[in-house]
Amino acid sequence: MFTGLIESVGTVEDVARTPAGQRVQIGTTIARELAPGDSLAVNGVCLTVVSADTEGISADVSPETIRVSTLGSLKPGTLVNLERPMRADARIGGHFVQGHVDATGTIEALRQDGDSYWLTVRYPPMLAPYLVRKGAIAVDGISLTVAGLGERQFDAQIVPFTFRQTALHAAHAQDSVNLECDILGKYVVRALELGSVER
Repeated sequence: MFTGLIESVGTVEDVARTPAGQRVQIGTTIARELAPGDSLAVNGVCLTVVSADTEGISADVSPETIRVSTLGSLKPGTLVNLERPMRADARIGGHFVQGHVDATGTIEALRQDGDSYWLTVRYPPMLAPYLVRKGAIAVDGISLTVAGLGERQFDAQIVPFTFRQTALHAAHAQDSVNLECDILGKYVVRALELGSVER
């Protein structure tokens, strides 16, 4: 479980195809605090660290993860958002993020508004039931608030700190992003679905 508060921005150093999918090497300053077997959210996707040293980590990406997320398009030099799992004794500053991507979306616009930015993301229709105005959503692992909501896109305002301390500062229109909807919304929608079936 994660919070959507990005700890570090890493750099993809190598991506190698394997029989089990692909192995990605990421350079990061938090590598010395990680060990094989640890979980790490990479652009909002929970991966397992295979190896770690003082310079970076390696992790395997399964075929299913490649299919449902943007990790299959990683290239050397790509910046990625990194977060270690939340601690049970820590404050939750973002929202509950599982690291299980629901779908990918597309950045339609990233425009400056004073010191802040507006991010507009186009999302697939299947996510519509889980998105609410002022609700939470994780975009490439970043906990954001839905400030504006349309039939196929949502807006979120990015404060200066988040823009500088995440990979958003390197994002562009038409980039694909990983989306994870709020888990509470998923349970509500599921309960309503089951309730209508029972009737």
